[in-house]
Amino acid sequence: MDNKRKNKDFNPYNCGVTHFLNKVGGKWKVLVIHGINNGYNRFSLLQKAIPHISKQMLINQLKELVEDKIIERTEFVQIPPRVEYHISAYGKTLLPVILTIQEWGLKDMKA
Repeated sequence: MDNKRKNKDFNPYNCGVTHFLNKVGGKWKVLVIHGINNGYNRFSLLQKAIPHISKQMLINQLKELVEDKIIERTEFVQIPPRVEYHISAYGKTLLPVILTIQEWGLKDMKA
């Protein structure tokens, strides 16, 4: 089965905003990146930090973020198995944008 994302490469006008949204748009990806950056680096911790995300949606978002090299997945061979996620160097370039979004949201909520 081909799990290609519909809009991943759709950018007919070579627009930077469209490119950004193709990478991290949607309801959950920025929250997942923000969660991992704040130390919620395991699947169960992310589920607790983002309680309204379904298990399957979190799996899909993590896979896409790894595929796009925004986060890195590390498997620890032990019993029980353990997986951790970390922001990649490339993904860290998004953190100032996410911080700006957070600051805007906090200011707007106070208004």
